[in-house]
Amino acid sequence: MKVIVIGAGASGLMSAYICAKCGHDVTIIEKNEKVGKKLYITGKGRCNVTNYCNSSKFLENVVNNALFLYSSISYFKPQDTIDFLEEFNVKTKVERGNRVFPESDKASDVIKALKKACDKYNVVINLNETVIDAYKEQNVFIVKTSKKTYRCDILIICTGGKSYSSTGSDGFGYELARKFGHNIVCPVPALCPIKLKDKWVKQLQGLSLKNVELYAYSDKKLILKEFGELLFTADGISGPIVLTTSSYINRKNNIELFLDLKPALTEDTLEKRLLRDFDLNKNKELKTVMKGLLPVSLIEIFLFQCQINGNVKINSIKI
Repeated sequence: MKVIVIGAGASGLMSAYICAKCGHDVTIIEKNEKVGKKLYITGKGRCNVTNYCNSSKFLENVVNNALFLYSSISYFKPQDTIDFLEEFNVKTKVERGNRVFPESDKASDVIKALKKACDKYNVVINLNETVIDAYKEQNVFIVKTSKKTYRCDILIICTGGKSYSSTGSDGFGYELARKFGHNIVCPVPALCPIKLKDKWVKQLQGLSLKNVELYAYSDKKLILKEFGELLFTADGISGPIVLTTSSYINRKNNIELFLDLKPALTEDTLEKRLLRDFDLNKNKELKTVMKGLLPVSLIEIFLFQCQINGNVKINSIKI
């Protein structure tokens, strides 16, 4: 059967490879000048390809409608992704959180593996060709591009979402899906930084915190808590735990976020730590003593939010 895949990203290349491996005649149409354009920048150029876990654990971490992916993940497990890459000479490694990366830390190696897989089964890849329209006439799909008109038995749309238009993910796939009768849920940002109303965050731009815990509430109800690394930006927060949290709050209302700077310490342990530090530094200012607990750039803002004068001497504090 004749198969056309629109889009040569990760999903497009993988779909083409599987179809060609099954004996179909496959052509990929890609509007960019190269394959995997967005894949080059994923994971800061390192490409987190999967997680080292079983299918059940994988599905537990799907934010919405995990049941939709059940058959796919049952057929092609996370381990199969690792095996596929190693088959095409990309060794992998497992990092914190069971995240799997190419051993080389290069997303380009993942792209090369996908391209090799397609080449092995004679997939035709047409670059610099933009799909203008697609529709169905009886049992045949018609695909019109900037260069010609194609006819195929199977059409696979792998154009990505609406997340990064400069890489090709500009939402065109939603238009095609709508034409074919699908109902489209309005897309919202996910796996992205979170903007905050608090103006003081700008003063912390560039500050990275490790081993902190972020709590997200909607209408006073706890939605999620995430432990790990967080980064302050010019207008909010980013980092691994923030990107995960964004996917859980993007369709919720009245969001409140709380950051636990010392999640490993109980209140009792923290109190004893403070009293010990105070006892050893009685003649020093509070903001100076706090350097043993917090990054310097965070101390002034932390004390301000707590409505505490950082210039006060420890020996004048009443406990």
